[in-house]
Amino acid sequence: MDITKVRSLTDQELSDELTVARRQLYDLRFQLATRQLTDYDQISQTRRSIARLLTVRTERENAAPGDQP
Repeated sequence: MDITKVRSLTDQELSDELTVARRQLYDLRFQLATRQLTDYDQISQTRRSIARLLTVRTERENAAPGDQP
């Protein structure tokens, strides 16, 4: 998923996408362990997608007005 698409998601959609991506990574690792995975690049793409989602979530948490004076 592209970073511009990730930034356009709402907080709930961001959380849902993160859950889906983590499940996909789990499934890919399982396929790798059972020698069913043919496209090994999917693992790195999914990891990068998770990183993008987490980055946007962290940006939003830090941009929110905090308790700092």
